[in-house]
Amino acid sequence: MSKGKESSPGESAGGEEFSVEKVLDRRVVKGKVEYFLKWKGYSNEENTWEPEENLDCPDLIAQFEEQRKKKEAAATGKRHEDKEQKKRKSSSGGPVLTHTKKKMTEDKKPEGFDRNLEPERIIGATDSSGELMFLMKWKGTDDADLVPARIANEKCPQIVIKFYEERLTWHSPAHDEESSVKADAE
Repeated sequence: MSKGKESSPGESAGGEEFSVEKVLDRRVVKGKVEYFLKWKGYSNEENTWEPEENLDCPDLIAQFEEQRKKKEAAATGKRHEDKEQKKRKSSSGGPVLTHTKKKMTEDKKPEGFDRNLEPERIIGATDSSGELMFLMKWKGTDDADLVPARIANEKCPQIVIKFYEERLTWHSPAHDEESSVKADAE
């Protein structure tokens, strides 16, 4: 979970890498997503906002986005429920019975491919839920959703391939590296 960063806490011009401990917040500035990061080995005063494209911690971002969605869903459901309770109390004056489970399913907004948005790219991947999930960025919006990899493989295979290709590293035998170093020296 490390990432290179231009203006990291205490960084010299040597291009050091810093490890992200936790993603604390998210914002959109000029159409670009930024995350507020807590750095390993640094105090909270050293926390910084970093553009999404500079980050190399997809698991932490996916975990943060999943928690954020749960909090938003809970907050939206609670606000809606509170309004309903106030209306019922004022009209009947008696105790209020609510169907919380039904309200939550009615208020639940579509996620992932159910939103009928076109996928733009995969930001990261996680298997923290026991299933491989991709954090998918959608075209025309700053939103990102966790989608099951098996569905992404079917609906947007080229985007999945591109995600894997970007992270592919080639390893060659040591003697090939030595010969290329000698050729460069000449």
